[in-house]
Amino acid sequence: MFENIQPISITERAATEIKKIMATKNIPTGYGLRVGIKGGGCGAQLIIGFDKKKSTDKEYLLSDIPVYIDKSHTLYIMGKSVDYYESSDEHGFMFTDDPKN
Repeated sequence: MFENIQPISITERAATEIKKIMATKNIPTGYGLRVGIKGGGCGAQLIIGFDKKKSTDKEYLLSDIPVYIDKSHTLYIMGKSVDYYESSDEHGFMFTDDPKN
């Protein structure tokens, strides 16, 4: 069951890239986008990847993408936005502060 209140957002650029990856990189059926943190304290890093839903996850539907966030990580990512950047020499996903907050 998807949650109504969404702690993060996904930009249109990021959603397009995530859907392209899911369609072309053999991401298994039933997997979604995992957003969370790695480490703790001042060394905590935001992470993104593909994974199955776990019993400790909250599930969100953002831009038609199932997103899984461990309940204990929600506080750390609240108000963030997943974006995608691309330049002539690099590309990738990044977290920014959600402009709506």
